[in-house]
Amino acid sequence: VGKYSPELSPSFLLNLPYLLILAWAGRRLFQQPRALPSLSPEQVVEEQRKPLYRRPQDLLLILILILTAAFTFFRGMVVLDCPADSCFDYTHLHEPYLRDPVAYPKVQMLIYLFYLLPFLILAIYALALPGCSWLPDWSLVFAGAVAQAQFAHLGSSLHSRTPFPYQTPDDVLGSFFLSNVLYALGPQLLALRCLRYPAFFLPPNPPGLARAKKYQ
Repeated sequence: VGKYSPELSPSFLLNLPYLLILAWAGRRLFQQPRALPSLSPEQVVEEQRKPLYRRPQDLLLILILILTAAFTFFRGMVVLDCPADSCFDYTHLHEPYLRDPVAYPKVQMLIYLFYLLPFLILAIYALALPGCSWLPDWSLVFAGAVAQAQFAHLGSSLHSRTPFPYQTPDDVLGSFFLSNVLYALGPQLLALRCLRYPAFFLPPNPPGLARAKKYQ
């Protein structure tokens, strides 16, 4: 890519099977019939009737996702060379790795901005309004993606082969590590919430529950 494009060889095409296999596996997983939890229609209705103030865990999770979305937007503006003083101070004092000319961190922050940020906004919507049955599956996808991306980002920032001007300063190492770990924690908590208490995200009258009620 860019100045390295003349160095590409046919062996670069060996990466295509990895992409194709992942796309095929994802398509197969999403086409499989979903196993509905053993919940009665009354339990689903009761859970979905609860307003947000009666669901403190969801309220806290929404707050966490809002902070995650704000940090995502901020770092996206940082790598897009926003002229604000806060962006300049962040790249020079807290996370200079975002200025690395290798451009991996810049691309990673842009992926967060254009893919993760819309998902976080939709997840906040799904936690506020019931029946968003798509959230449990997609929360697992994004939880895994963010965990892997943050692991690579942290490792690259702290790696000894990263040029010294772009390494994380020792005096902010603790806050840098904590902020990035907490950043990855939000999607994991969302996936855990969807997995353990799925009733809020079920369709209003899922077919499996309707049949179960019919034969009771």
